[in-house]
Amino acid sequence: MAGLVAAARARELGAEPLVLEKGNRPGGSMLLSSCVIWRYRSLDAFQDECPAGDPALQRVIVERLDEAIEWLESLGAPVVEHETGNRRTVGKRFDPRGLTSALARDVSLGEPFGEIEGPLILATGGFPARLARERGLLLRANRWSEGDGLDTALARGGTTAGDLDEFYGRAMPAVEEVDENDYVRLAQLYGRFAQVTSHDMSLQFKGKPSWSETDLVQAVASWPDGLAWYSVDRSVLGEKVREKTIGDMIEAARTAGARVEDDNGRVAVLVRASVTQTLGGIRIDDRARVVGAKDLYAAGADVGGISTGGYSSGLAAALVFGRIAAEQALS
Repeated sequence: MAGLVAAARARELGAEPLVLEKGNRPGGSMLLSSCVIWRYRSLDAFQDECPAGDPALQRVIVERLDEAIEWLESLGAPVVEHETGNRRTVGKRFDPRGLTSALARDVSLGEPFGEIEGPLILATGGFPARLARERGLLLRANRWSEGDGLDTALARGGTTAGDLDEFYGRAMPAVEEVDENDYVRLAQLYGRFAQVTSHDMSLQFKGKPSWSETDLVQAVASWPDGLAWYSVDRSVLGEKVREKTIGDMIEAARTAGARVEDDNGRVAVLVRASVTQTLGGIRIDDRARVVGAKDLYAAGADVGGISTGGYSSGLAAALVFGRIAAEQALS
């Protein structure tokens, strides 16, 4: 998202950007997402939800996202829904393939970057693949996002922001691997309705998870093998979370091969924590400049310290700072 946005904005400003894509298709993890681009309704709300995040970066997102979404629409990116369906947030849902098509031009595939002359914008998607592998968790993101941007920034004098162990993820069916086309369909999003225990029953999640359930998934990730039982009373199977019922999500997990137990009026699903986006990363200023490095900019999940202590839209940060990075690199 961030790289494609930066390139599109640079072309508008008269440049001829070189877009290097390590993988075999453009779009990164944005292409695999539900593609809701949103912000909290106010800076105060943002800081309440992500209390350790950088308020200067949070302010930029709150102030500039609405204009940036209008810009996406002007490029022909198709909107699927004009509301987020969450009273805490405002934004729009785009079709991920249509959005990719609207942004991607002249992308050089299979090209990890090396030494680059002149301004360089890092937009490699953070390091979810590396983190998932190191912690034995499922990957629910672009498999090429290994941390190349972070490594490059550090090698050129940059520093980090946020907690490098903190991530946004989802509970997924406890299977060996999930196909990237099923990342959205198989997410188990009913933690607030469930009794959540470790798979050996030795640990239990106390209290209610946050609205995004990021805290719940991170707790499960710290348990043995990153596994947990989500157990719900049969009376809530018809409850809707977004557009799906809890029963629908459980049946999807069963079909995918996860262990599902039905006994004494309760249904339990064995789930596994997955990593979608790393929340720690490169430290930037409010103009997307990598702190401590020259002619180096970063945007998207490569940037750390925006959502620390909570969760906010990674696509929103990618959109806003991708545009800013292009503007600053050409100024």
